[in-house]
Amino acid sequence: MTSREEALAIVREHVKNEGLVRHMLAVETAMRHYAKMFGEDAEMWGLAGLLHDFDWEIHPTLEGHPQDGAPILRERGVPEEVIAAVLSHANHTGVLRETRMQKALYACDEITGLITAVTLVRPSKSILDVKVKSIKNKWKDKAFAAGAKREEMEEATAEFGMELWEHAGNVLAAMQANADELGLKGVPEQG
Repeated sequence: MTSREEALAIVREHVKNEGLVRHMLAVETAMRHYAKMFGEDAEMWGLAGLLHDFDWEIHPTLEGHPQDGAPILRERGVPEEVIAAVLSHANHTGVLRETRMQKALYACDEITGLITAVTLVRPSKSILDVKVKSIKNKWKDKAFAAGAKREEMEEATAEFGMELWEHAGNVLAAMQANADELGLKGVPEQG
């Protein structure tokens, strides 16, 4: 079993972009939230979230990510259950999402990026000021975070068995509870 500290060391070894590190921390946060909600293993789910994009900088194409990262994870003793989840978060690997953890990872990946983008355009840059309504409003604006794959988010959330805005609220709440580590505390608005 790999510890969170060991997983974070793997991330730090392979990822120099702090934005990407924060993304993986955000997905880890959402995954831990859902594991607790469903009575699952929060450590295992957290590892999947934390490690899911660890190899993006060394394999930045669909031909390499995440499948070429799997041998590195195996070498480091990461459990196969976590590696399978990492592989399943990308549609092109052919690894089917069969477990709740795999479906959760796919559902949490893109939406954390959208929530972060919504946060960073606020004057306060604080996730503590973000509401689901803010995310909905930005969702409708196709020019906002144009790279955010809205269709994929809808598909992933449905596959996970959730309603989109309930899921957005759950992920937002998880991220708000971890605002400091995610670098999203900003300066919350007064009043």
